[in-house]
Amino acid sequence: MIKPYKIPESVLVVIHTFDLDVLLIERADKPGYWQSVTGSKDRPDEPLRETAVREVFEETGIVVGADTQHAVAADQLRDWRLSNVYEIYPVWRHRYAPGVIHNTEHVFGLLVPRDIAITLAPLEHLHYMWLPHRAAADKCFSASNAEAILQLPRQTGLGYQS
Repeated sequence: MIKPYKIPESVLVVIHTFDLDVLLIERADKPGYWQSVTGSKDRPDEPLRETAVREVFEETGIVVGADTQHAVAADQLRDWRLSNVYEIYPVWRHRYAPGVIHNTEHVFGLLVPRDIAITLAPLEHLHYMWLPHRAAADKCFSASNAEAILQLPRQTGLGYQS
């Protein structure tokens, strides 16, 4: 079976605590590459919020909007109304239709309790860590991910505005 091309529209979800610690996950296909939760739409008409909820669950096991042990309330997922258009790294362009070199990424934030259980998708991610937001931004391989994390105090109204 031929795998369909990825849709060049995605979400970036900055998962964070009230104290602005940020969850980073290490890519399995590129060890040493740390990032927030990211993922493309499954279908062109998939709402961005649905994409964000699905990707958070697939990559971390966190359920958004359910009343279970690994869940957070739906209102803790916030659309920051920020979008980035970036050039897709050449190493991943084969996943997209021929000629597609740019992706539009929509940024969300998700406030979670610090002790929430994380269950990584082993084929996608190797490890996770919590870091203060500035250290997390420094650890990200992606410039747009780092910039989103640096926006965290302003977007949430939490922590220091430095």
